Amino acid sequence: MTWHDLCFMHWPVDADALARTLPRGVTLDTYGGQAYLGAVPFQMSDVAPRLVPGVPGLSAFPELNLRTYVTAGGEPGVWFYSLDAAQPLAVRLARQFFHLPYFDARMWVSRRGGVTRYASLRTHPGEPPARFAAAYRPIGGPIAAPSGSLEDWLTHRLNLYSVDARGGVYRGRIEHQAWPLRRAEAVIRENTLAARLGLTLDGPPHLLHAGELRVQAHWLERVT
Repeated sequence: MTWHDLCFMHWPVDADALARTLPRGVTLDTYGGQAYLGAVPFQMSDVAPRLVPGVPGLSAFPELNLRTYVTAGGEPGVWFYSLDAAQPLAVRLARQFFHLPYFDARMWVSRRGGVTRYASLRTHPGEPPARFAAAYRPIGGPIAAPSGSLEDWLTHRLNLYSVDARGGVYRGRIEHQAWPLRRAEAVIRENTLAARLGLTLDGPPHLLHAGELRVQAHWLERVT
């Protein structure tokens, strides 16, 4: 798949409060003791099994995720609290085969003059609505994210973790080149993605932008 026009929006949150939201077998990861919760809007294209061409209408759609950072089985990765997407089939396949909390959503994305305007309303059956509306753009030139920096810690994650209905922990490995990062600025009009966790995301977030990245995801493996 290819990810486009992605904005990492991260807020510092209380580590103890966030740790209580994680399942057994998954441990909160912090940067110098500080936990972060991130909202990440972007668009996807060419979503398909390897060597299989994308299908028009099915292989390109916007996605918005709420995430934090964890370790499981001794390896760092991403824990997703929600992934809203505007492609119903992709939502159902990801829920079934990757045990990920994907949700149906109505989404609207426009990009003009270098500014991306992004809005999402969760419409998944049986789930409370979650809303997000923002405008963002990259600023400045490419930036380095050296190993050990906060920028590297927030973005260089080559594992995702999920849990099945019986509590089994799974790891999905991903492969990609280094993120083409730039600083960003954003105006966030509405963001209730963390409400189900009992958290609010207030104040200015740490912002990074990435224009385009080709990604390969692997099938899940059980974490022992």
